[in-house]
Amino acid sequence: MKYLQFEQLKNNLNIGKPVEQWIGHAIEKDYVVLKWIRIEKENDEFYGVVYTECFDEGDGDFLDIYEFSTIDPDESFGIINTFSTVDKAIEFALNEYGASINKFVNSGMIQDEYLLYLKNR
Repeated sequence: MKYLQFEQLKNNLNIGKPVEQWIGHAIEKDYVVLKWIRIEKENDEFYGVVYTECFDEGDGDFLDIYEFSTIDPDESFGIINTFSTVDKAIEFALNEYGASINKFVNSGMIQDEYLLYLKNR
């Protein structure tokens, strides 16, 4: 897995390339919850941190975590918090969701993180 270095992370966000991170999972009585975040530049002034919890509906042949049903249908796009700087957005992701500064991946790579989870569960 190619994780972004800190400068790559900031540079990607500053030029409008979203980044993502696998946060983990939780085993409930009848289902598994997958947790992940996305940070993206919303426009020239704001950065959004999107936290998503979805059902584990995939397998080795279906890895498209973007298509999984969200736990709360009222938050089908995730919980979004907006910040005026990239540093504030990153800091929020680290503090609020327990993200690791060394585990961000480029957008689209979250499916590889999901596959890694499937192999290790």
